[in-house]
Amino acid sequence: MPTVDIIIALRDRPDQPIVLIERMNLPHGWAIPGGFVDYGERLEDAARREALEETGLKVELIDLLGLYSDPRRDARMHTISAVYMAEAVGEPKADDDAKSVGVFAVWETPPQLCFDHAQILQDYWRYRTYGLRPKI
Repeated sequence: MPTVDIIIALRDRPDQPIVLIERMNLPHGWAIPGGFVDYGERLEDAARREALEETGLKVELIDLLGLYSDPRRDARMHTISAVYMAEAVGEPKADDDAKSVGVFAVWETPPQLCFDHAQILQDYWRYRTYGLRPKI
């Protein structure tokens, strides 16, 4: 199943923290905003839609961080995620299937992350700090 995840940096705040959601549905825990791509929908459009639905933020997509396809990344089914880096301004609010929303700096990332999001965020911080893309 194709999915998208969107790492949203808040460009109107010092150090541009990122937005994470606490999931309302299983698996519970913190996650990068995202979800399933609708049939006939472009990945970029799905990313913008999911970001708006879950955080209330209109995002500007900056770049594709990478594709994540490990069959074990989601215990519910085999998903393949296009992970986008995005920027937004404003105050995020939990909506759709997000129980709550949080704004986190690198040193504040919550320990209970769902799926393979700990690895994705590690790849993101490496790219953001050193300009190194994730290895294939």
